[in-house]
Amino acid sequence: MNFVRHQLARLADYAYAGWRQLSGMMSRAQPGDFRSGHLAPVLIIPGVYERWQFLLPVIRELHGAGHPVHVVSALGSNRAPVPKGAAHVTGYLVEHDLHAVVIVAHSKGGLIGKHVMGFGEGADRVRQMVAVATPFGGSRYANLMLGRTLRAFRPANETLVLLAGALTANTRIVSVYPRFDPHIPDGSALAGAQNVVVQASGHFRVLTHRETRAEILRAAA
Repeated sequence: MNFVRHQLARLADYAYAGWRQLSGMMSRAQPGDFRSGHLAPVLIIPGVYERWQFLLPVIRELHGAGHPVHVVSALGSNRAPVPKGAAHVTGYLVEHDLHAVVIVAHSKGGLIGKHVMGFGEGADRVRQMVAVATPFGGSRYANLMLGRTLRAFRPANETLVLLAGALTANTRIVSVYPRFDPHIPDGSALAGAQNVVVQASGHFRVLTHRETRAEILRAAA
């Protein structure tokens, strides 16, 4: 019975991801559309193969609540290695002179966010991060992947090992993840962080859950 439920959850998850990708490609939203606001600045980091438009529902909710929301167009579809992505984010923070930033990240975006928080010039510019469904410990499924982009999520990957040692950043991270994640079977728990297990299924659909949205808004506020 669990197997059937999990397969249905996978299908629903991929359907949602496909719809979000299509909606993002069709959107006319521009990076500068959401930079106004009187509350704490938020910076969005999407997951692998995701452009920033993938997270437009989250962006619009945060902006509607009064937060200036920033995106890093240079990340593209976020296929570059984590350190390179972190360099793009740090460059954006410095260029726009942002401080006390709250990062909201999905999946691989949380690895990039933690790299920014743990190393380099951007570390002191970030107040907190909400990482949704981030493979902080990697994913054993990555060992089966042929492409370099997905094999980078192997638990033994040198960047993941480096990030695991950056313990001081963990206290400023809220890790939100679903009870069943088809891509991260061992979950996204992070030692020293605030870990929130959402009663939802799906690596992508967890973004739509009311508890996920509440944690994002709470951290930003």
